[in-house]
Amino acid sequence: MTTTEQSYATAPQLNDTFKRYSSIAAFIGLVFLALTIGGIFLPGGGLTQFLRSYLVGFWLWMGAGAGCLLILMTQYLTGGAWGVVIRRPLEAGAKTLYLMVLLFLPMLLFHEKLYWWTTPEGLADKVIHAKRLYLNVPFLWVRWVIYAVFLAGFTKMLTGLSVREDETKSQEISSRLEKISAPGVPAFFLLMTFCAVDYLMTLEPYWYSTVYGFMIVIGQCLTAMSIVVATLVLMAQFEPMNHALTKRHLHDLGKLLLALVMLWAYLNFAQLLITWSGNLPSEVIWYIKRWNGGWGWVALILLIGHFVLPFLLLLSQDLKKNPKTIGAIAIYLVIVHAVDVFSLIEPNFTTTQKELHPQFSMSWLDITAPLGFGGLWLAMYFRNLPGLPLLPLGAPDLKKALSHGRH
Repeated sequence: MTTTEQSYATAPQLNDTFKRYSSIAAFIGLVFLALTIGGIFLPGGGLTQFLRSYLVGFWLWMGAGAGCLLILMTQYLTGGAWGVVIRRPLEAGAKTLYLMVLLFLPMLLFHEKLYWWTTPEGLADKVIHAKRLYLNVPFLWVRWVIYAVFLAGFTKMLTGLSVREDETKSQEISSRLEKISAPGVPAFFLLMTFCAVDYLMTLEPYWYSTVYGFMIVIGQCLTAMSIVVATLVLMAQFEPMNHALTKRHLHDLGKLLLALVMLWAYLNFAQLLITWSGNLPSEVIWYIKRWNGGWGWVALILLIGHFVLPFLLLLSQDLKKNPKTIGAIAIYLVIVHAVDVFSLIEPNFTTTQKELHPQFSMSWLDITAPLGFGGLWLAMYFRNLPGLPLLPLGAPDLKKALSHGRH
């Protein structure tokens, strides 16, 4: 290990900061989760609304962990200085999946409150009956076990090998990380597409979309990258990361955020265009519920807030290179994506399956649940960051990353 590499192996002040943030996040998370659980018995809540809001909070933050895993595997495949500086935050985010995959259990136990097709009325429906080989409760449980094993298993393999890579500086381990990630990326897209279909799309079992899974995955990556960029800005305030990170690093990551914002918008537009062109009753249900009864304002907020505003801001090189502005944009993107997740889930419950009279409604649990899950997720995230070197000292691209933007 060279003297330069050794200087990035420990950072007591930054580690203390992470631990303090973890404690604060844990307190906030426990308070809001307690409020969310209490909502089962309070006005404006109830078990059904609790589960709906629970799904909003769970999906937002489980998606953040899943997005970290996908970006981590992508970085192992592509290499480059951009990924070396964010590898530790990505690993910390992916490790939250160990717990997050277990927190779906309440929604499986009370599936009839969320998924109409699992009720006796739904199972008797002709359309649902025709899909019974896939839409059945035992298989719903089996599929979640498959998703959970994949997410937790790949996280365990990659983070374990990363530690060994730091200890041994072995090119063989670096090669193994790349070989594991090669099938991992397409497998992730395949499994997360099915996961999105199983637990989000089936909230409206008559509707379907061929780009829905990709749309969900890109949203997960956008949330994950935003959190990682904000973390990097925090790390840059302390020794020795303030010397390791350059404006070029922030500029590259800002361009990735811009690309993800554009891709999210493109996939949403592609889904709308295909649906508009087909103009079939089974396809337009999803948009009827999101354009009427007050939900059109949410769609407008997403158009402007999730695409137009961040797109215009991220076009600026100066804003991307400025730690304060790129950090603020990153935090903003996490917040506005929470609105996107809310719009994916809640409108499905604003009307019956056969009558289309949507009416905007929002419970206070739709605020407490994402905040509670967010506090829990961030507590685990910041707890995972201390103790490891700030940079992956065995990474083949480490020297390139340290010199990136200095010439």
